[in-house]
Amino acid sequence: MVIRAEEIASILKQQIEGFDAEAVEASVGTVIVAGDGIAEIHGLGECMSSELLEFSSSDSEGRPIRGLALNLEEETVGAIILGDYSAVKEGDEVRTTGLVASIPVGDALVGRVVNPLGDPMDERGPITTTESFPVERIAPDVVSRVHVDEPLQTGIKAIDAMIPLGRGQRELIIGDRSIGKSAIGIDAVINQKGGDVTCVYVAIGQKDSKVAQTVAIFEEYGAMDHTIVVSASAAESAALQYLAPYAGAAIAEYFMTQGRDVLVIYDDLSKHAWAYREVSLLLKRPPGREAYPGDVFYLHSRLLERAARVDEANGGGSVTALPVIETQAGDVSAYIPTNVISITDGQIFLELDLFNAGQRPATNPGISVSRVGGDAQTKAMKKVAGTLRLDLSQYRELQAFAQFGTDDLDAATRLQLTRGERLTELLKQPQYQPLTLAQQVTLLYMGVNGHLDQVPVDKLGDLEKAYHEFMAANHAGVLDAIMTTGDLDESTEESLKAAITEFLGSVAY
Repeated sequence: MVIRAEEIASILKQQIEGFDAEAVEASVGTVIVAGDGIAEIHGLGECMSSELLEFSSSDSEGRPIRGLALNLEEETVGAIILGDYSAVKEGDEVRTTGLVASIPVGDALVGRVVNPLGDPMDERGPITTTESFPVERIAPDVVSRVHVDEPLQTGIKAIDAMIPLGRGQRELIIGDRSIGKSAIGIDAVINQKGGDVTCVYVAIGQKDSKVAQTVAIFEEYGAMDHTIVVSASAAESAALQYLAPYAGAAIAEYFMTQGRDVLVIYDDLSKHAWAYREVSLLLKRPPGREAYPGDVFYLHSRLLERAARVDEANGGGSVTALPVIETQAGDVSAYIPTNVISITDGQIFLELDLFNAGQRPATNPGISVSRVGGDAQTKAMKKVAGTLRLDLSQYRELQAFAQFGTDDLDAATRLQLTRGERLTELLKQPQYQPLTLAQQVTLLYMGVNGHLDQVPVDKLGDLEKAYHEFMAANHAGVLDAIMTTGDLDESTEESLKAAITEFLGSVAY
């Protein structure tokens, strides 16, 4: 083997020319306590609050484990570990990054299932995107916001008629467990198919099997084409569950800055509060009421305030939030439910008694309210559903008296009971079958104006199905006019009356 001096010289010359002497400044510390998804670190004197940290440990796939600084104390920094916290050991080196936690954003995420760090969970390969948004952002200020007056259709009769949603609104879905809260959010996502609304579904603390089931439903009904699923399941650490809704909000905000409308479902914020309580207690933060930390209200207010409709200078898009809260035995006055009720622009309250009585969705029109709704409702729906809530409320009051017998009731009261019974039946709706605005308007018009008073209640379900088929086949012009204008003018109303008369004359009930 011949050693040539000129070859060695040229290699050394290349290495010297390619030598990068740029200094990288980083604060370096040592893990002194690790466990339960939390690390106490000594020596990070320059660390900032909510700064992203990098541990010397790696996960099973060789990626460096990251953390988020939450507690800045005199001697130590308390951080939550994002990822496989079992790999972090005492004595490990930790360094600051100078960055805040961020998540990849963009159209590349549409149709994918990701974790709160933006890593794919659907085994469909890496996500290629060039942009990222910080997980925590300051909500749009008052001047940047514009009036919420454009409807967001959920496709659910009981909601679009009585508790309407506007683009940029925050509407709480609240009720006991297994009562159909998630079903409303899923139906609202399915209803955006073929529209201009991008959806973000954030699953917090749910079983992996339930998340997989939800994704399968989205795929079956073609909703994954416009949906991003962010999942921090019950198997994940409390740190990732805490981060999940903020990651979902960041993804939604990117589309809002592009002038697009987004619907975000946070399912559910009760589990989010539990995860934050766990993290706070492990970080030795002082507990308050029900062992929640003192800033648990700020936890959700800073999240939900990020839902807004903004002016053209800020992109002109909107983020509509549907947070879900689980109650215990229908108690809406508990700590977390009252907090979130006070932050949102109304609530859809699902009642167990109605659910057990076969009313699905089990919305209670008395407690449910939309503080924006009327402004965001189309003229056609306003005309048809204007008296619906009042009719149902009066029916529920009369129902109690009617239990003692209807023989002594006057004709007007009997009519009210008959009408209310049929309207209640008409508002029942199977899951995963959202209706268009025109279908809802034409159906409710028939019920509110007494055309169904003579139809037996048990025949209404079959009659509704036949009616939609009849209208689509024979009077598509009426449906198109309502969809195009959003109004029910005189000529369209006359055509609708004629169509109803024709339909009722052609069916036997």
